[in-house]
Amino acid sequence: MRWACILLPRLALDGVLRRHPDPEAPLALITGASQRRVLHAVNPSARALGLRAGQSLTAAQALSRDFTIHGYDPRDAERWQRLLAAWAYRYSSQVSLHYPRALLVEIASSLALFGPWPRFEARLREELAALGFTHRINVAPNPAAARVLGNAHDGLAVASQEALKDVLGALPVERAGLPRDAVEALSRMGLRRLDQVLALPRATLTRRFAPEVIRHLGELLGEWPLALESYLPPDEFDLRLELNFEVSSHQALLFPLRRLIGDLAAFLAGRDSGVQRFTLELEHVKGAPSLVPVGLLGAERDPGLLFELARGRLERTRVGAPVRAVRLTARELPPFAPERRELFDARPQQSQPWEQLRERLRARLGDHAVHGLGTVGDHRPECAWQPAFLSSAQLDGARLRPGWLLARPIPFDVEVAGILAGPERIESGWWDGGDVRRDYYLIETRKGQRGWVYREVGGDGHYWLQGWFG
Repeated sequence: MRWACILLPRLALDGVLRRHPDPEAPLALITGASQRRVLHAVNPSARALGLRAGQSLTAAQALSRDFTIHGYDPRDAERWQRLLAAWAYRYSSQVSLHYPRALLVEIASSLALFGPWPRFEARLREELAALGFTHRINVAPNPAAARVLGNAHDGLAVASQEALKDVLGALPVERAGLPRDAVEALSRMGLRRLDQVLALPRATLTRRFAPEVIRHLGELLGEWPLALESYLPPDEFDLRLELNFEVSSHQALLFPLRRLIGDLAAFLAGRDSGVQRFTLELEHVKGAPSLVPVGLLGAERDPGLLFELARGRLERTRVGAPVRAVRLTARELPPFAPERRELFDARPQQSQPWEQLRERLRARLGDHAVHGLGTVGDHRPECAWQPAFLSSAQLDGARLRPGWLLARPIPFDVEVAGILAGPERIESGWWDGGDVRRDYYLIETRKGQRGWVYREVGGDGHYWLQGWFG
């Protein structure tokens, strides 16, 4: 087995920055009691102003007032970690949240599907950057070593146990993941690198240090297994973004909406599922939240399509009060079957699949403005086809019927080149006053058009056009 550790050193800070339209602006997370606020983390722009983690807020504001503060909540970091675990589940069935601010991903069984590690690693880094999370990725034969390598390296891939021992041996003792008191004790003994510690007799280490130190060294070397609890993605998606200020316009809601939809798409990709219905909750300072339901006829997970649909529904919603937070919940996550295409199919520019066009039209015009056709138990063409709003509506494919049925029959005076099928007699409606007695034909004109025409039984013999075939 080979394990990749994705270390997320700025998880809480990145979680806040990704909500801001300008993540480069100076920002600091603060924590502590109201009388003694201190900076928990700062972004590079704030660091350039002289701000540092651990600094009191009063001292930081004495240096500069040109930065934004945001409260640090450890639950936010856990929430982002679980979201990224759902994303990583797309690449491996063995994902663990064993360490804080890190993901452990078993990659040996995934290399055959996602290619050699350099290509696989580049894909992971690209998607993490798009999601807005700073990261370090290292690979080792065991998960404990992969995590410890993240303390000093980024982009290191150790393939063998022998090479791992050399790499670990070069680590400073304070980067080896040992307890602080053990690090201080080893420093007092004059030991600076981990190979000096590993060179000591194990019996000597056992007498002088706690059992967890010995166990940690054994886990690093792969001598003791590390008990990991595997992550399982939840059955529904629920994410809330609190805004830094009250928002009254639809336009200002698009940025958090795009971020929520991007997170939903990453979550769906990890579960290999789609979404058919989700709800936006616009939370106000007072009163009940405004609900914006978004429904699709089929399961989708393309972030661009989902954003366009949600945007269309949002713009049609009247927001009566300023919005303080946006929450997205999706409880129907059916399996997703991507569109099947041939390998060398050419796709014209600006074109889009029919399903995407249909959903965009429904979002813009309303659910009842775009619909399909379904059949009912009536032979008369005017009555047989009815609007159908469910994707499960079925057309009767056993009978030959035109795709374009006219609203009402019109006289047909075009010269007929030939009759391709017919007559098919339809005689019905005597019970409701709509009595018809007709002989239908499939004809072809001299221009190659195919029409569905009829003659009244016992009539004057003139053709009437009922519809055209495509």
